Amino acid sequence: MKYKKLKIALCLSMVGLGTLDASASRLFQYAPISPARFGLKDTVQTDSTELIQVAFRKVKKQNLMGEVQAINLAQLMEKNYTTYSLENLDALISGYNGNIWGSAGYLLLIDGFPRDADNVMPTEIEQISVLKDANAIALYGSRAAKGVIYITTKRGKAGNQKINIRTNAGINTPISYPKYLGSAEYMTLYNEARRNDGLPNLYTQENIYKHGTGENPYRYPNVDYYSSDYIKKSYNRYDATAEVSGGNERTQYYTNFGFWSAGSLLNFGEAVDNNTSNRFNMRGNINVKLNKIISLNVDAAASFYTSKGVNADYWAAAATGRPHRFSPLVPISMIEESDENSLILVNNSNFLVDGKYLLGGSQLDQTNAFANIYAGGSNRHLNRQFQFNTGLDFNLNDVLEGLTFQTAMAIDYQNQYNQSYNNNYAIYQANWNNYNGNDLISSLTKYGDDRISGVQNIGGSAYRQTLGFTAQLNYARTFNEQHHVSAILLANAFQIGQSAEYHKQSNANLGLQLGYHFANKYFVDFSAAIPHSAKLPEAKRKAISPTLSMAWRLSEEEFMKDNSVFNNLKLKASAGIINTDLDIQDYYLYQGYYTFNNAAWYSWRDGQLVHTFDRFRGENMDMRYPQRREITFGVEAGMYNNLVTFNASYFYNQMHGMLVQPNTLYPMYFMSYWPTYSDMPFVNFNIDERQGVDFGLNINKSFKNSFLSLGVTGLYYDTKAAKRDELYENSYQNRTNRPLDAIWGLQNEGFYRDQADVDQSPVSTFGEVKPGDIKYKDQNGDGTIDTRDEVYLGKAGWAGAPFSLGFNITAKWKNLTLFAVATARYGAYEMKNSSYFWMDGEDKYSIIARDRWTEENKETATYPRLTTGNSDNNFRISDFWMYKSNRFDLSKVQISYDFPTRVLGKGIVKELGIYTNGYNLMTLAKEKETMQLNVGGTPRTRFFNFGVKALF
Repeated sequence: MKYKKLKIALCLSMVGLGTLDASASRLFQYAPISPARFGLKDTVQTDSTELIQVAFRKVKKQNLMGEVQAINLAQLMEKNYTTYSLENLDALISGYNGNIWGSAGYLLLIDGFPRDADNVMPTEIEQISVLKDANAIALYGSRAAKGVIYITTKRGKAGNQKINIRTNAGINTPISYPKYLGSAEYMTLYNEARRNDGLPNLYTQENIYKHGTGENPYRYPNVDYYSSDYIKKSYNRYDATAEVSGGNERTQYYTNFGFWSAGSLLNFGEAVDNNTSNRFNMRGNINVKLNKIISLNVDAAASFYTSKGVNADYWAAAATGRPHRFSPLVPISMIEESDENSLILVNNSNFLVDGKYLLGGSQLDQTNAFANIYAGGSNRHLNRQFQFNTGLDFNLNDVLEGLTFQTAMAIDYQNQYNQSYNNNYAIYQANWNNYNGNDLISSLTKYGDDRISGVQNIGGSAYRQTLGFTAQLNYARTFNEQHHVSAILLANAFQIGQSAEYHKQSNANLGLQLGYHFANKYFVDFSAAIPHSAKLPEAKRKAISPTLSMAWRLSEEEFMKDNSVFNNLKLKASAGIINTDLDIQDYYLYQGYYTFNNAAWYSWRDGQLVHTFDRFRGENMDMRYPQRREITFGVEAGMYNNLVTFNASYFYNQMHGMLVQPNTLYPMYFMSYWPTYSDMPFVNFNIDERQGVDFGLNINKSFKNSFLSLGVTGLYYDTKAAKRDELYENSYQNRTNRPLDAIWGLQNEGFYRDQADVDQSPVSTFGEVKPGDIKYKDQNGDGTIDTRDEVYLGKAGWAGAPFSLGFNITAKWKNLTLFAVATARYGAYEMKNSSYFWMDGEDKYSIIARDRWTEENKETATYPRLTTGNSDNNFRISDFWMYKSNRFDLSKVQISYDFPTRVLGKGIVKELGIYTNGYNLMTLAKEKETMQLNVGGTPRTRFFNFGVKALF
C-alpha cells in the first residue's frame, strides 16, 4: 500500500513541473522497445522488429518507408557515455553530417514538439530518428522541409521498479593555444612594419633588449595571456543521474534527476571562484490506462542552468592584447620609500591583489581584462526551462476495428537573465627610475577611481514560449494476414514566441497518410500535408504537399527464398513536393511599401532635412511557397543472416522558386540607388539543387565469449545554384551552376617582387601596394584589380564537407568492451582570415608574422610584408589564404567493464559497471594546427572521463 501511494505521489508531483510533448502520448499503446541489456548484439543499429519513431507513428524497422534511420541511444549509452544528445550521430547514421543531406536548418523534435537538443540529456533519451526524404517529413508541414531529427525520451515499462544510477568525473585539457610573439620580437617586427611604411623606428634596441631579458617584467612587461600564471592545465566536469522506473499493465512511470557541473581554465582573481557552470534537470512521465477505451500520458521536465563568471572577455583580450603594453600588476614593494604620494594611493586602494600589488594599466588601457577579472565584479547567468505535455488516446475498436484517435498538447517556457555586480576600479601606471642598477617606482599615475556599489544589476532578459497541439485519427488493420492497411488524418500546429520578436514563429498544417503493404513484400505510402503560412498573400497561404513512397522486398519472393546470401533485400523509391516558407526571410514581403525618412533631398528649406516617403519594393500578390521537389532511390540489405547489413540511397532535390527581387525581369528604371527607390517586388525565381548518395554498412560477428561489430557511414553530396538572378559583366563570375557554398575571391600570383613589378602590374583598386604585398591575377584584362576579378575558388562546406565518413567499432570479450568512433571530412576549403592571420595596424602579432616578406627572404616568404597601415589589398578573400579542410578525427574511445552477476551476488545491486573514455583524442590533417585553433574564444579541449553505473 505504501508503494502504491509513493508512485501516485511521484506521478502527481511531476505534473506540476513544466512542459511536455504531444506525440509522446502515443508511446504507451505500442510494445515497448527492449533495452537489451548489453548482450552480444549490435547496439548501434536497431533490430528489424524494433519500433522506430517516424512521423506521428511508430513502425517496425523492417517496414519503414522513405529514408529513415534510427539509433537506440539507451542501449548505446551502455558502451558509449556521451554528454550531448546528438554527439557522434554522424558516425552512426548515414546522410547526417551535422545537417541532413546538405541542407542546413532541420527541424528538431523532442517527443513530437520543437525543442532544443541541448536541453535533453543523453541519459533521458530512448531513441533518435533521422527523417531525411520528402515522404518521411511531409506530415510535419512547412518547417520540416530541411529534414527532421526526432528524439524520443524514455518511458516507464511494466515490471518491477528499477533504479539506475550513473556518475562521472572528468577533466578537460586544452588541445592547443594560439601562439603569439613576445614583447621583444613584437617590438622588433613592429619597427620593421614602420620602416616598410617609410616611418622611423618607435622602439630602441635597448628598450627591446630589456623587454626580452625579463629582468624586470613590471617595468618591461612581456605578458603571455596563456601562461600558467593565468591559465590552469585543465578543469573538471562532474555529473550524476538517477533514474526510477516501473509500473504494471495499467500504469507505468519514469523519473530522471540529473546534475552536472563544469569549471573553467581561468586561474586568477574573481575567476578562481566565479567561473563555473551548473545544471540541474528533472524529467518525469506517467502512462495510465484509464479504461479499455481511454489512455492518458502526462510528461513534465524542468532544467535550471546557472553559470558564474567575471565581467571580462578574457579570451578576446588574449587575441588582441599586445604583450608589451602594460604590466597587469604593479608591485608596491618596488615603490620608493620617499614616494609618500604613491604610498597614500596604496593605502587608499580597495583592490590590492594579495596585499602586494596594485592593478596595472596605462592611459590607453584604463580598463583591461586583467583588472576586470581582479576587481571588475562578477556576473551570473540563469536559464530556466519548463516543459509540459499531455495526451489522450482513444481506442475506437468498438466503432471500427483498427480505429484510434489521439490528441496531445504541449506548453514550454524558457527564460534567462543576467545578474551582475559591476565595480569601478582605478589602474596605476608606474613611472620608473634606476638607482645603482635597481629599478624603483618613483611615482604612480592613477586613472579612474575605486567604487564598489554593492548594487545587483539585472539585464539580458529574454524569454521563449512554445505552444503545440496535435490531433490525429488513425486506422491500422490487417486483412487475411497479408493485406495491411494504415491511414492517418491529422492536424498539427505549434507556435514559438520570443522576446524582441513581434511576429511569432508558427507552423500549422493538416496531414494525410495512406499506407498499404502486401505479404511483407510490396509497400506503398502516400503522405501529404496542407500547410498554412502568414508569410504569404492571403490567397496563397495554403498549398498541397504530396509525396509517394514505394518499396519491394525481393527477399520475400519465391525466386529468392533459397538463396544463401540475402536474408533481406528491399528496394525503395520515393518522390514528393514539400511547400515551405523556411527560406522566406520576413513577413509581408508580398506587400509594396513606402517608408517615412529624414532625407537630404532638394528643398526650399536651405540647410535643413526634409521628410520623404521612399519606395522600397513593389507588390506581388501572386507570391507562393518555395518548394522542395525531390526523388530518391534506396536499397536495404541483410546478408549471411545479418552478418552484414547495408543501406544506401540516392537523392536529388530542388529548392524551387526561392524569393528574390530580380533585376533581370524588370526594366532598370524600376530601381535607383540615388535617390533610394525600388519598385521591384519579391518573386519566386531562384532554384537550388542538391544531389548525392549516402550509405551505411555494418558487420556484426558473435563468437564464443566475444563479439565484434564494425560500422561505416558515408555521405557524398553536391550542390548547385541551378538558377540565379544575376547580371555579371563577365561569365566567369556567374553564380549559376556553381556550388551553393562557393567561395568567390581573387587568384594570387605571389608577391610583388620590387617596385618595377608594382609599376608594370595591373593597378590595384584596394589601396596602395608595395613590394611584398599580394599580387592578383587580372581575370578580365582591363588593367585593374577589383571585385570583377573574383572567381570561383572552391567549396566552403557550409552545410558540411561534400564527402564525409563515420566509423564505429565495438569489440567485446566476456565483460570487457571497447568502443571507438572516428570521422573523416573531405572536399571543402576554409580561409585563414581570423586576426591570427590578418595582422596590420596596431594588431597583435602571431608567430605567422615570422614568415613575412622582406628583401632578404623574398624567395621563401609565405606571408605579406608587415605594415602599420591597413592591408586592404592583402587581407581579402583569395586563394592565398585558402586551405583544404580535409581531416580525420578519432572522436572517442571508451573501455567498459561490467561486473559478473556471480560477483554481485543476490544483493540490491543487480548490475554494476565501470568505464573510462576520452574525447577528441587525435586529428590527422595537413592543416591540423590551424583547425585546432580557437582565436578569441575558449580553447578546444580533450575530455577524459571515468564513470560508474549501477542498476538497483
